[in-house]
Amino acid sequence: MLSSECKSKQSAQSLKTVTEFKTFMAGITSSDELLATAIHAAHAGGAILQDWVGRFSVKEKGRADLVTEADHASQQRIFELISQKYPDHGFLGEEGLNKDAVDCDYQWVIDPLDGTSNYVHGFPYYAVSIAVRKGEQLIAGVIFDPNRNETFAATKSGGATLNGAAIKTSGETSMSMAMAMASLPVGADQTDPAVKRFLDSMSHLQTVQRSGSAALNLACVACGRIDTFWSTSLKPWDVAAGILIVEEAGGTVTDLRGGRTDIMVPSLIASCSATIAQGLISIFE
Repeated sequence: MLSSECKSKQSAQSLKTVTEFKTFMAGITSSDELLATAIHAAHAGGAILQDWVGRFSVKEKGRADLVTEADHASQQRIFELISQKYPDHGFLGEEGLNKDAVDCDYQWVIDPLDGTSNYVHGFPYYAVSIAVRKGEQLIAGVIFDPNRNETFAATKSGGATLNGAAIKTSGETSMSMAMAMASLPVGADQTDPAVKRFLDSMSHLQTVQRSGSAALNLACVACGRIDTFWSTSLKPWDVAAGILIVEEAGGTVTDLRGGRTDIMVPSLIASCSATIAQGLISIFE
């Protein structure tokens, strides 16, 4: 059975009566409703992660690429909660989740555990990340940090929040005062371009760190804890929610050349201001 927001493909212009128009509008899911579902699912996934701490077994998927039962348990619970409400929506997730939408343009992009290596080693810097796209546009996103009980959330044109309170980026414009985070590819050596970018940036910024969780790095840009974050090695589920949250907090998000971001393309600079973003683009040229 199709859920209400995807039952009809007719345009509003084709509707002839007020009753028809009201019926059409009732079938459109609001961003706030989507966000509430995302937050509920993220909290449920985070609770599972915390319940598994210290008692999971670790498998090797590849070099330094760790996966745990917690990943799968968290994703399964998130999928169950969302798909029960929106059975016709599409899904894209880290742990093999790939389900096409049925007669609609909604897609949920899910990372049930961003920062797996941190989680495995007991380093409390990991999160659940859930975003919703309608077509190519991100319309809702949440990043939940279960260690600090912090929920970063945003809807398109609705602003960004941390535990319900509005947040903004730091607005820093001086490169020499900026704190940065960067992601490096797994197994990168000194010849990797990402390593060169990391080293080249160090003399221009106050400090450059590598943390292991892209989602939380983006959340920290959004709330002003850090000033910029970049990567060329991330997957869509790592960044989808964070991109929207940074933009709604007043930040600037581009690819490494200053162009439009695409979550399917691993090229991202998220900054507290356009000035910082342009400074990094110039360094990376």
